[in-house]
Amino acid sequence: MRIRVHHVSRLPESFRVAQIRGMFDLPRHEQFTETIEADLPLENLSWQIGAIVGPSGSGKTSLGRQLFGEEAYVAGYCWPDDAAVVDAFPPHSTTREVVQALSAVGFSSPPHWLKRYRELSAGQQFRCDLARALLDERSVVVLDEFSSLVDRRAARVSCNSLARALRKRGRPKLVALSCHRDILDWLCPDWVYDTSRRTFFRGRRRTRPRVILDIYRASRDIWELFSPHHYLNTQLHRAAQSFVACWEGEPVAFTSYVPLYGRRRARREHRTVVLPDYQGLGIGNAVSDWLGSWLKAQGLRFYSITSHPAMIRHRVRSGRWKLLRFGHAAATHWSSSSAGRLTATFLYIGPAPLPEVCHGCT
Repeated sequence: MRIRVHHVSRLPESFRVAQIRGMFDLPRHEQFTETIEADLPLENLSWQIGAIVGPSGSGKTSLGRQLFGEEAYVAGYCWPDDAAVVDAFPPHSTTREVVQALSAVGFSSPPHWLKRYRELSAGQQFRCDLARALLDERSVVVLDEFSSLVDRRAARVSCNSLARALRKRGRPKLVALSCHRDILDWLCPDWVYDTSRRTFFRGRRRTRPRVILDIYRASRDIWELFSPHHYLNTQLHRAAQSFVACWEGEPVAFTSYVPLYGRRRARREHRTVVLPDYQGLGIGNAVSDWLGSWLKAQGLRFYSITSHPAMIRHRVRSGRWKLLRFGHAAATHWSSSSAGRLTATFLYIGPAPLPEVCHGCT
């Protein structure tokens, strides 16, 4: 498919415009013209995710609009100032679909779903936009300025979550217009057009780069960084033994355990929290698995009670955990905060090496 975009910009006349012409010896023109040409052979290509990358002003927006039409182009979703994020999705989306979409793009923080869009961080806003795109009824969605306003590490995490969710749903098709090439290894698009090099190539299904976590013992003070993001209780037990997981030198996750009273050789998971910008990679499951392995290597039994659906699914599938109970919990000395909620109790039965780092979070 050969695309040709012809831009014509009429130049207004003013005293300052005349000054600029004189300062830089520019010829007098009534209009400025620019032509962008590109060859994108998409006719016989089966695809789900595409990307147009290149520097600002290289024609990404023009190509996206010309290829897929103005109706597909999204410069930014409109979010009301007086409504919670969960109420701002289109009426055709059920509450269950909204929750699934937000969780699918790695925004798994129910308290923040109840805030207004403008009250969220840039990374959280980006994930909300991705969730809106995931539930968009259009067959193709072209997202401009893709990941431009978020931290690059957070952008990579978000791209990984979005790609997985889109391929699982099978709709809509999504085209990312971005200045940043670092997202390509994480978004894994089926095709890429580079506007600076004027080259088109078919993407290949790549395994995203591995995430290597360095896990350290931590003092209680580190909990202050993570406590606002724990969805049930911000208190840390006085007997808790804490660990922090770092990715590329930055703290991204916290986990801890407490003694299981009445059982001398048993411990219970107390708090496991992943910072919002890093949710969606499976880091929470990885550090929890690591803690179980670390304790088992010392001859201790490690129990955990969770109500998080993704964590329950992971543990049932992984083979590292034994499901002991599933249902509505009664208040016990184990966890009075679980009373009345649908929870699952697990015992770690996986391998017991003594790793210094946690490898390959997925």
